[in-house]
Amino acid sequence: MGKPTGFLEHGRELPKKLDPSVRIEDNKEFVLNEEFGDKINTQASRCMDCGVPFCHNGCPIGNIIPEFNDAVFRDSWEEAWNILSSTNNFPEFTGRVCPAPCESACVLGINQDPITICNIEKTIVETAYREGYAKPKKPRVRTGKTVAIIGSGPAGLAAAEQLNSAGHCVTVFERDEKIGGLLRFGIPDFKLGMDVIDRKINLMADAGIEFKVNQHIGVDVNALQLRQEFDVVLLTGGSTVPRDLPIPGRDLKGVHFAMEFLGQNNRRANDMDLKGEEIHAKDKHVVVIGGGDTGSDCVGTSNRHKAASVTQVEIMPIPPEKRPANMPWPQFPMIMKTTTSHEEGCERHWNILTKEFISNDHGEVTGLRIADIVWQDAKPGERPGFEEVANTERVIPCDMAFLAMGFLHPEPTGVLAQLNVKLDERGNVATEGFATSQKGVFAAGDMRTGQSLVVRCINEGRECAIAIDSHLMGNSNLEAKANSLMLSA
Repeated sequence: MGKPTGFLEHGRELPKKLDPSVRIEDNKEFVLNEEFGDKINTQASRCMDCGVPFCHNGCPIGNIIPEFNDAVFRDSWEEAWNILSSTNNFPEFTGRVCPAPCESACVLGINQDPITICNIEKTIVETAYREGYAKPKKPRVRTGKTVAIIGSGPAGLAAAEQLNSAGHCVTVFERDEKIGGLLRFGIPDFKLGMDVIDRKINLMADAGIEFKVNQHIGVDVNALQLRQEFDVVLLTGGSTVPRDLPIPGRDLKGVHFAMEFLGQNNRRANDMDLKGEEIHAKDKHVVVIGGGDTGSDCVGTSNRHKAASVTQVEIMPIPPEKRPANMPWPQFPMIMKTTTSHEEGCERHWNILTKEFISNDHGEVTGLRIADIVWQDAKPGERPGFEEVANTERVIPCDMAFLAMGFLHPEPTGVLAQLNVKLDERGNVATEGFATSQKGVFAAGDMRTGQSLVVRCINEGRECAIAIDSHLMGNSNLEAKANSLMLSA
């Protein structure tokens, strides 16, 4: 432990951000981490080196947080990188987009502000790239076994790096023209720039992983062909079927799924083919339906388009400002979250029922009919219901609407149909462990579990890699989560 009194001497502090009026002028990252300087050592000194570090349990990939905090405090950056990268394949991603369940589980957070774990993680990885600590994870020997991974999101990439390090020959197939999946085409550049993705993909390619783009397995290439050519096929295509909103006017021009908008904007920001009719929010009255992170990303993107107004509506009640009694520490609490996108300008409304999209004579959306609701207590074994509040129905301006209400399951046609894998009752790929109903075919990530966090998908990929390695070799030396005592010894 670097400084036993650090948490008593210093409060939580984060780097400054560009002013909202400045940062909405482009799609670049706006956190001024470079100007934070030695304050990062001070923040790392706040870590208490708890007897039982609950942050380990809060982190889905088991990052060894007290140890890398101590290394940062001591300015031992290569050591910090070695500790961090032992459990996390992609700290450059999680340090930017993870909601930090580790911080919610931080023991200091019981009665103070928790450690700035995410920002420390981001600083470690940026230092590692700058100083040359981040290197390709090349295997010592090759096993001759081959693995095809369909989908290049965080689960597929994590499995690819782990299996390649075990000596297997790994090929990753991606239907788009660049690797990354929703990391590249679902998260806005102002949160996760494509250059950050590219430098990691380049390291993975240098380590021997083969990437094949513009390969839509199940459409351009029959999945059975891969099954014949490879020893194992791993499905990591994600949960890509979005939840729709079946109300009158849904088919009007100007009503889009969120990912259509976000993916196209990332393409626009990087001079790529837009792939479809242009969706642009300039001078539009934008309504975002859905109160989660995807909805927030639509808000930030609409602000950068110079929308006339941005309104976000959510059917659920407004979350509490502080941790509620039914979500005690160290659980991840569902509390009110104001993102950087909301800071840039947005009207937010909760307990809202969306009833109908209103159109003009040209079939274009011009308004959204909404009403207030009140939620009722749920009966035993049933979901809670709601009632519409009388005399609250109204129409709000809406020239463009984005549906950001989550995802249902993976696409059942194409690769899943061709491989004839069983699905569960929710439409996800059914597995025992990570093995599907077809021998030699595995699944991981959102395609197996339903939509989740990037950090959970990384864990899925790492865990699945162990299952595949064991299937191919009879046993596995891979670890999903490192032993902190071993690393401390």
